[in-house]
Amino acid sequence: MSVDIYFAANPDLWPDYATPLRDALREAGVEAELLETPPRDPAAVDYIIYSPDGVIEDFSPYTGCKAVLNLWAGVEKIVNNPTLTQPLCRMVDYGLTEGMVEYVTGHVLRYHLGLDALLAAQNGTWNQEPPPLARDRKVAVLGLGALGRACADALARLNFNVTGWSRTPRDQSQITCHAGECGLVQTLTEAEILVLLLPHTPLTESLLNAERLAQLPRGAVVINPGRGALIDDEALIAALDSGHVAHATLDVFRTEPLPAAHPFWAHPRVTVTPHIAAETRPASAARVIAQNILRGETGLPFLHQVDPGQGY
Repeated sequence: MSVDIYFAANPDLWPDYATPLRDALREAGVEAELLETPPRDPAAVDYIIYSPDGVIEDFSPYTGCKAVLNLWAGVEKIVNNPTLTQPLCRMVDYGLTEGMVEYVTGHVLRYHLGLDALLAAQNGTWNQEPPPLARDRKVAVLGLGALGRACADALARLNFNVTGWSRTPRDQSQITCHAGECGLVQTLTEAEILVLLLPHTPLTESLLNAERLAQLPRGAVVINPGRGALIDDEALIAALDSGHVAHATLDVFRTEPLPAAHPFWAHPRVTVTPHIAAETRPASAARVIAQNILRGETGLPFLHQVDPGQGY
């Protein structure tokens, strides 16, 4: 039996995804028709491949749809859509995870080794002061979902002293885990390098505000490849101006692309990267989508299904 799959993501992505999707579905043993244009009969669509910059705002005509499969890890732009009654699955795949781990470990090592200062001091001065060992550097990861756990584990394997925080208690080998408000305070007060990998929900909006930035040790650095709305921009700029926060590397922003006039661009203590930490890659994402469709067709629960109540 064949299934109808509507590619309702950004149309510009279709050339990149068409072949990987067909190959992945064939390898999974799923007979399917891929639709790149709006279907004549929305009720006949079995699955929707979606991205927040795609072509669907009203999901109500898709009454036969068994699941909406998001191409992005973040679902904050769709999860509260009142017309969405179908199961929603976020993207969790090895390509996205590996990209995030590489980005986070690269920038943690950059700060740990003091590479920015070394590059700025190429003036003939021979300063032979070594950095501490990784075991003596305290790194905190806020958010212990799939990406946060992977990054925390990778840093721990490099012998960093890693603490993780989540809203609800987690137990993860190799790292110290905290939860709740008291746990957040404890995590922040010890963090020399802070990594933000939380989802954007009403509870995490501006989580890193002036009060919480003040809880960081003076001279701490911030790495945010999670969600732009996790940070109060004005509070971060004030903390950078005062020197309380030594530097921030930011990959995600409230408005993207980051406007040319935004003060982050010109701030001497900010590194801007253009949302490259964990881009979805067609080949690996297609396999995740095909696997979820196979599960749906064989009666198994979907992978990475979103809980609307929690927002992720």
